[in-house]
Amino acid sequence: MVAVVVSLPVWLTTLALMRNQSGGPGSWILVGDPLVALGCLTVLLWRRRWPLAIALAVTVASTVSALATGAALLALCSVGTRRRAVEIGAVSLAYVAATQFANRVYPVEGSTDVLWWIQIVVPAATAGIAVSVGVAAGARRVELRSLRERAESAEREQRARAAQARALERNRIAREMHDVLAHRISLVAMQAGVLDHRDDLSADEDRVLVRSIAESSHQALEELREVLGVLRADPGRPEPPQPSLDRVPDLVADARVSGLDIRLTDAVTGNPPEGVGRTCYRIVQEALTNAAKHAPGAVVRVTLDGAVGGTFGIGVRNGPASLRHAARPPASGFGLLGLGERIALAGGELDHRPTPDGGYVLTARLPWPDSPAHSHEKSA
Repeated sequence: MVAVVVSLPVWLTTLALMRNQSGGPGSWILVGDPLVALGCLTVLLWRRRWPLAIALAVTVASTVSALATGAALLALCSVGTRRRAVEIGAVSLAYVAATQFANRVYPVEGSTDVLWWIQIVVPAATAGIAVSVGVAAGARRVELRSLRERAESAEREQRARAAQARALERNRIAREMHDVLAHRISLVAMQAGVLDHRDDLSADEDRVLVRSIAESSHQALEELREVLGVLRADPGRPEPPQPSLDRVPDLVADARVSGLDIRLTDAVTGNPPEGVGRTCYRIVQEALTNAAKHAPGAVVRVTLDGAVGGTFGIGVRNGPASLRHAARPPASGFGLLGLGERIALAGGELDHRPTPDGGYVLTARLPWPDSPAHSHEKSA
């Protein structure tokens, strides 16, 4: 449509000038010229596939068709959108040359009196305008394409971050559920195994084990409710405080009531940071859980040591099992993996391996930075 609007005034002007001449306009400008222009407009439909060839063909055809001038300028504009200097120069030169031959196809009185440089400058300026429009359109397309690709990339990154956040949240929930339930359920399983295999227990000892099973089960349910309450709570609501170093003696006492023979040695001087204490509690909890699962009846030695400005050490060692399992407890494989993640996030090191006597040892070292906020002595 744009090509027709541009070409129509040129064709009508040429037709009017030739009518004023003695020979008249002739049949070519009335029939042949429009047919050539129609062919050029049709060929332009394939200009995106073969831009240079189509532009040169239309430009050459415009030599014998005034009505094809708009098609030639549109082809030149289309080549300009590609922003390739060699192609633009070739088509522009062909357009300027075509205008010179067009003056001979349609001789108009007085056209020979026009200065030669004007006959070159005017077509060159017209071609320059068409090329400028094309270059601007091409730059705009590139910018829009870049913005679209950037938006799609940002959307992909957003989806990836959302998927990663969901995976991290699932892992966090799984780790918290494991930390909360594995220890309690392992103690319950161990106590139930003792009741099933020990026929020499007195009635009082049976009652103690049954009461301990009931208490451990009740505590497991309470801790499970706390975890579920955190998951269902509002995002802005603060989470309940997590157990830290000061809860380790309670953890050991619960395990002793459940039947484990635990020797705790606490040589820590000072009060470690909250993150270090919380990681220490989870390490001891997981180690006691594994000892209850895989070494019932064994002596378990828990050693804590460290001071501000150095490292915080945790060591849990158990001997071989002295009681037989009623059934081999299931192993999830997530406990030590979760500990490794916790300790790696804290910047520490974890080592665990079986001992030659059939036992197992787990050691961990956590950095204890020299911070004034955490250098005060532990309260009694």
